[in-house]
Amino acid sequence: MNKIKNLADLRKMKDDLHNKITLREKSDSPEAIIQIKVGMATSGIASGAKEVMSYLIEELEKRNVDALVLQVGDMGYCYAEPTIEVTRPGEDPVVFGYVDIAKADEIIEKYIKNGEMVEGILPANYQSID
Repeated sequence: MNKIKNLADLRKMKDDLHNKITLREKSDSPEAIIQIKVGMATSGIASGAKEVMSYLIEELEKRNVDALVLQVGDMGYCYAEPTIEVTRPGEDPVVFGYVDIAKADEIIEKYIKNGEMVEGILPANYQSID
């Protein structure tokens, strides 16, 4: 995230965040865009999840990728923090572990933009109930 150097920077950050929140809350079909959940429990934060989340938000915007980046709690993969769950429209969620800035960049370029699988996928430890 950029450093705040003056009041104009703070206002720009506020406006950007407000626009993102509005998109999330008022979207008629959030399932139609890519959703990225970043595990931000204590173990995730200690492992660098804040930096990964900031990087994802900034880079997706720079690369014009329409996506929602959401902060979530513990996803049950404490051994593999930081973890992110990526859901592409119409596909099952995929959880990536040990995500640092370089891995986040690879996930954006290969998986999010092109649908190519990348190393670091964690097996699902849950099942949805129909």
